Parts: sequence; structure tokens; C-alpha cells
Amino acid sequence: MSTLPTNEPPRKQPPNVYTVMLILSTVFMLIAVVAMLIEAGRWAPDYWNTRTAQPSVMHIEADAGSLFRG
Repeated sequence: MSTLPTNEPPRKQPPNVYTVMLILSTVFMLIAVVAMLIEAGRWAPDYWNTRTAQPSVMHIEADAGSLFRG
């Protein structure tokens, strides 16, 4: 092994097991997000459309004195 300077760039280290696990976990998380979006589309297509679920409310006027009587 020589200690003389060289013009070669330093060699890149191969990915270790932790880098591979990080890449795999990212891929699986993306797959899970896509699967959850597909399931949300199947089971809750009108989740954000609240026009069809308008509650029927009866409004009763009360005077201020009746609020403090028991």
C-alpha cells in the first residue's frame, strides 16, 4: 500500500445494511400511502362533501331571564 499522493478520486463506499433498510422502508411507506388513498376512495368517496348531510335543527328563542331560572 502506497502513501504517495494520487490523482484518483476516493472510492465510494457501497451502501451498508442501514442504507438499504432506509430505502426499503421509504418504498414501503409510499406503497402504504397509495394503498390508503385507494381505500379512502373506495369507502369514503363523499367524505368531504357535506352538502348531503345537512342536519335539521329547530331554533327556539329564549329570553335572558329564563337562562338563570332553575
